[in-house]
Amino acid sequence: MVTQSENKVIESRVGKAPVAIPAKVTFAVSGEQVTVKGPLGTLTRTFKGVTFEQEGAEVHVKATATNRTGKALHGLGRNLFRNMVQGVSVGYKKELDVVGVGFRVEAIGANLKFSIGFSHPVMFALPAAVVCKIEKQTHLELTSVDKELLGQIAANIRGLRAPEPYKGKGVRYSDETVRMKAGKSGGKGGKKK
Repeated sequence: MVTQSENKVIESRVGKAPVAIPAKVTFAVSGEQVTVKGPLGTLTRTFKGVTFEQEGAEVHVKATATNRTGKALHGLGRNLFRNMVQGVSVGYKKELDVVGVGFRVEAIGANLKFSIGFSHPVMFALPAAVVCKIEKQTHLELTSVDKELLGQIAANIRGLRAPEPYKGKGVRYSDETVRMKAGKSGGKGGKKK
C-alpha cells in the first residue's frame, strides 16, 4: 500500500528561489563543475544533484532527484551558487579583535604574528585567497571572494586563543558578545583553622 506522503514530490523551498546574476558576472557549466567569473575573481566548485538553467539575468537551480536527499542537495546547491555569485561581485568580510593587555597582531609577509599572552609569538599563515588589513595592531579585517574559506580562516584565527570568560582576553569576532563570569569574591576560601 502506498501512502500519500510517498507519492508527494519533495521540493526545496530554498532551492526554488532564483539567483540574480549581476551585469559583470558570467558563469559556465562543464559537467558537474561550475565556474563563476566576476570583477573580484573566479571561483570553481563541483555540484552534485543539481542542474542550472539561465533565464535572462536569473539562474534557476533544478534538482535531478525528487527524494529527500535531492531536496537537501537542491537547497544546498542553490545557496552555494548564490554565495559564489556574491563573492565574485561584492566579496565577503570578517572582522576580528585582539583583546588583552599587550595583545597585538602584525603582518609579516603572508603570515600574521600574534602576541596573545603565550611565552612565544604565534605565527599564522594566510592563504593567497584571503587578504588581511590590520588597524591599531588589535583589529583584523579579512576579505575574500570565497565565503567558506574566509569563515574557516576566521574560525582558525579565533581558535588560537578564544576569549576567556573572566576578563574577556583573547581573539574574538568584532560583533561577538562574550558572556562574562563573576570572579572570586570575598576573603580567603576554605575551612577556618
